[in-house]
Amino acid sequence: MTMFALFGSTVAMIGIVSVRYLIVSGAFAAATRARHPGLYAGLDRQIRREIMWSLASATIYGVPAGVIAWGWQNRGWTLIYTDIGAWPLWYWPLSIFLYLFAHDSWFYWTHRWMHQPRLFRIAHAVHHASRPPTAWAAMAFHPVEALTGAVVIPLLVFAIPIHVTALVVVLSVMTVMGVTNHMGWEVFPRFIWAGPMGKWIITASHHQRHHSDYRGNYGLYFRFWDRLCGTDRGLGSFAHAGPGQPASSGGAAAGPRDAGSGGDHRYRANHHA
Repeated sequence: MTMFALFGSTVAMIGIVSVRYLIVSGAFAAATRARHPGLYAGLDRQIRREIMWSLASATIYGVPAGVIAWGWQNRGWTLIYTDIGAWPLWYWPLSIFLYLFAHDSWFYWTHRWMHQPRLFRIAHAVHHASRPPTAWAAMAFHPVEALTGAVVIPLLVFAIPIHVTALVVVLSVMTVMGVTNHMGWEVFPRFIWAGPMGKWIITASHHQRHHSDYRGNYGLYFRFWDRLCGTDRGLGSFAHAGPGQPASSGGAAAGPRDAGSGGDHRYRANHHA
């Protein structure tokens, strides 16, 4: 019975992660087609590949999540709590920040590691094969890379106490930022990415530079590690820029620089570094 329940929890979590990906990426892809018609024109084959890799990644993400969810409900595993009074109210937002910062730190260093030439060719090239990335590319990872991302939150719930609603916020931020950072346009208002806040948080303008240059800008939510380690390359720009978008300044992008990456002329022409 225990094994059946554990299997059921795992299958359910795989389904939840998969459906969440399809709904969120699908919604932002539809918004892209409405806001920037033609931006994804000619990318149907790439999008199918992104969806295939993403659903494979959803399976990898769902397995540890399902095991942990079962253990939390049936064995009291983890430091997830449901009584909002168990910790001071000020800890609720703090716990969200701690999770996001810890996740961002893990992502920065594993992402930077993935850009070592051998690992890039083995695994991370799958993600960078999306040129340009679309809203469907957020989870388009090789299984090796997906595994490095799938263990983070399951490990954190054993280390840092968090209310279940705060955990929902963390997972929501993780999903939305993962998708919007790959959309090919800036969904957030200018005062966020171009103002003082933009010096410390990451949006599509920052992550686009990573996908065009193939180095630097390794963070996920915050620019802290990039700035500290000298890998912050600043904001990218979009040739299709409209009101409230980072505009191209002319000239060609630097293009891919990692071994084994040939680049894409359409991408380089439309995304200036």
